[in-house]
Amino acid sequence: MEHAVSRKTLVSWSSGKDCAWALHVLSQDPCIEVVGLFSTVNRVFDRVAMHGVRVDLLKGQAESVGMPLRIIWIPHPCDNDQYEAAMNGFIDEARAEGIECMAFGDLFLADVRRYRESRLSGTGITPLFPLWGAGTGELARRMVSQGVRARVTCVDSRFLPGDFVGREYDSSFLEEIPPTVDPCGERGEFHTFVFDGPMFLRPVEISVGERVERDGFVFADIVSKSP
Repeated sequence: MEHAVSRKTLVSWSSGKDCAWALHVLSQDPCIEVVGLFSTVNRVFDRVAMHGVRVDLLKGQAESVGMPLRIIWIPHPCDNDQYEAAMNGFIDEARAEGIECMAFGDLFLADVRRYRESRLSGTGITPLFPLWGAGTGELARRMVSQGVRARVTCVDSRFLPGDFVGREYDSSFLEEIPPTVDPCGERGEFHTFVFDGPMFLRPVEISVGERVERDGFVFADIVSKSP
């Protein structure tokens, strides 16, 4: 019997729990060979957009999951044309290297999925959505029960009070968020930094630093404990 050839895949890595779980799911698929992670980073601030995560922590995550990380640098401010130019260049490089798929941790926002599919249409690279359609309440509980550990890095103050920022994403957090907030924060209510879980070879040692409010969002500065 012939064995199916595993497809070389890159995982979109925002630093949060959903992309980490997507990596975990894909790593158990014999038809997929995850060969790396990719992230977009603000060149001026050296941080992941929205999550506000420092580049050194992003690199620490990649080392802890044992994957090479590819950073797509974007300017600040960055308009849509600039963003798409940066992504198109990255996609061209990936295709030339034999990448066959790019995977995303999206859950149910159809417009986001359509956008990603449109950017990869005609490139020869297949978009994958391994978590798509999962019930977010059940998914959140499964991630926590199976050892995913994360800190809340940012909350949108329209949906959550600022004192939720910096907290661990755990059962208590899930019990205390309002019913109008998605348990996975899929609508942008909150963002996370994952520092341990079944996809990690070892945890990323972190502490929670200063909290800052800006433009209706409250951020917690996640700081590395590594020397």
